[in-house]
Amino acid sequence: MNKSIIRQILDLENQSAPELRQLYSSIMPKPASPSANKEYLKPRIAYRLQELAFGGLEEESKNRLLEIAQGAPISSLNRQTDLMPGTKLCREWQGVMHEVMILKDCFEYQGQKFKSLSSIAKKITGTKWNGPKFFKLRSK
Repeated sequence: MNKSIIRQILDLENQSAPELRQLYSSIMPKPASPSANKEYLKPRIAYRLQELAFGGLEEESKNRLLEIAQGAPISSLNRQTDLMPGTKLCREWQGVMHEVMILKDCFEYQGQKFKSLSSIAKKITGTKWNGPKFFKLRSK
């Protein structure tokens, strides 16, 4: 019987570096480097196990990530509708970490629902802000 993905990922913590290198080499297109350590291998193996079980990124997402990696501006993410429900935005302001959850048609901050990131930024800072800029979703 196959172990659940969660169990497999949790079990990575107890495996030695050689065991992790062997597992990595069995599930990845290229074998692990003989010098690869546990901290390098664990997140990559965990991601790959999930990818094999649930499927990988859609081609559109892969292409966008490649564009960003090659220097394309992230600022094209300027419409709030580009944020997927379930995404969490985190921003530290004056030594306090603020977390906003993206919902289907609004935002949740400290248990309250807001229609815009700007209204949340104003609540946090006490002054008017462009919400996407405050949460560093765009530079302008």
